[in-house]
Amino acid sequence: MKAFLVLENGDVYEGESFGYETHSVGEIVFNTSMAGYQEILTDPSYANQIVTLTYPMIGNYGIHPENMESGKIQAAGMIVKEYVDRPSNFKAQKTLSQFLKDYKIPGIQGIDTRKLTRFIRTNGAPNGGIFVANEYSDSFLAQVKKFPGIADADLAKVVTTDKKYEFGSNAGKKYKLAVYDYGVKTNILRLLDAAGFAVSVYPAQTPASEIMKDGVDAFFLSNGPGDPAACTYAIDSTKAILENNYPLFGICLGHQIIGLTLGKKTEKMKFGHRGGNQPVKSLETGKVEITSQNHGFAVVAESSEKEPISFINLNDDTVEGILKSGYPLLSVQYHPESSPGPNDSRYLFQKFYDLVDSTKKK
Repeated sequence: MKAFLVLENGDVYEGESFGYETHSVGEIVFNTSMAGYQEILTDPSYANQIVTLTYPMIGNYGIHPENMESGKIQAAGMIVKEYVDRPSNFKAQKTLSQFLKDYKIPGIQGIDTRKLTRFIRTNGAPNGGIFVANEYSDSFLAQVKKFPGIADADLAKVVTTDKKYEFGSNAGKKYKLAVYDYGVKTNILRLLDAAGFAVSVYPAQTPASEIMKDGVDAFFLSNGPGDPAACTYAIDSTKAILENNYPLFGICLGHQIIGLTLGKKTEKMKFGHRGGNQPVKSLETGKVEITSQNHGFAVVAESSEKEPISFINLNDDTVEGILKSGYPLLSVQYHPESSPGPNDSRYLFQKFYDLVDSTKKK
């Protein structure tokens, strides 16, 4: 079956469908990771986005349940150059095509992804849509133009858990950690559990005062989709956490919410950072880490003695980490849990545990 990728400026790319035969609209973004398409599709941070994978051959190792970052596909669609329908991997339980069809998500192949990526880098991430049909219709563009976009969208409350739950084994754990689920990835929870925390996950809109009654020792603000400035409830809760001097760790959207709570601004980036090859420099040590990233907004800030910038992106000098002098805080824009991506930054989970431990001992 034919499929059409339609951009808001009227550009049309014709290809073939390899997913569910439907239509879907969203923001068109690109990811430069060479592997990890299942983790990318199931990352809640991709809600309302259609993902273009720049690596040309996709699907060759199939799908396996262990690689899920949430309970379902979260992205609105997938764009690839060449789809491989016969995976070669002993773990594969189904094809990428069947995976998309199971969750009723469209995919389009045969697109010049290099041309599309260059367009996004030059013009910014556009709204667009995938339409599976025998022939093009002007109604496709009309549907794309109705999509409101990501700016000002509060999507954290859409993808969050419905109720509190425990993750991992809490037996014998010294410290209770409250995780705000703004779209948390499963591997983040695994690594927090492995670091030694008794992990409890809470819905995004739960007031911090209510969580504090559970006797938690520290807080974690997760990754997630949408515009951080729209998450006013998260900013209010983070303010309460800071005022009560709880140790705090924020990743991606969580980092942006911390920035807003500290009085900084966030801005929508032209095309964002998405992939497993972003170089980040620690301003404390001078060490460079290759990181996994997935974000379309960034904190705008200048370093100061009271609120120093801790990490910067070496590609464009954007803020990748902020601190608060005298406060037990870790806040990074990138994804130290990777999945997919390099493991350079996984030490941060243990560093946070040590920070909580030293804070509680004081």
